[in-house]
Amino acid sequence: MKKLLVLFFALFSLVGFAQEPEIKQTTTTYFFIRHAEKEIKNTPKNRNPLLSETGKIRAQKWAELFSDTAVDMIYTTDYIRTRQTAKPIAENQGLQVSLYDPRNIYDLDFQQQTKGKTVIIVGHSNTTPLFVNTILKKEKYSQINEKDYGKLFIVKITENIITDTILNIN
Repeated sequence: MKKLLVLFFALFSLVGFAQEPEIKQTTTTYFFIRHAEKEIKNTPKNRNPLLSETGKIRAQKWAELFSDTAVDMIYTTDYIRTRQTAKPIAENQGLQVSLYDPRNIYDLDFQQQTKGKTVIIVGHSNTTPLFVNTILKKEKYSQINEKDYGKLFIVKITENIITDTILNIN
């Protein structure tokens, strides 16, 4: 009889353990891209140029790349080329583009607004790796080469675990 009781309690505790509620973990995903190619032929000293025709094509290709990804938010700096790069993505996703200040990145407000979301952030050759490094809390990535417009940085945060990947999309 004692063996039967021990077996009953052992089975009962295993069933109880198997039915414990699943703990849902929150994942935040950031996709970082640099703005597409800018127009420099006619206005080399213009600090806020439009995208070139090649840049417009690249911006459309970014939109196609993200078409199967459910994006919650899109951020850009307040420059024409970053907004033009984000525009096709935003239109495909039915989203508005929000601005961020590259001098004040990844503050507490931004972290709270984006927690648990999938976010695309369009920046520059210097601000994009800086933003990623700020999240990682280490100097892992250096400034993007001026001729490189195809880097895709992916940062995922699940609870306190941060992972990062960099892809070259050309």
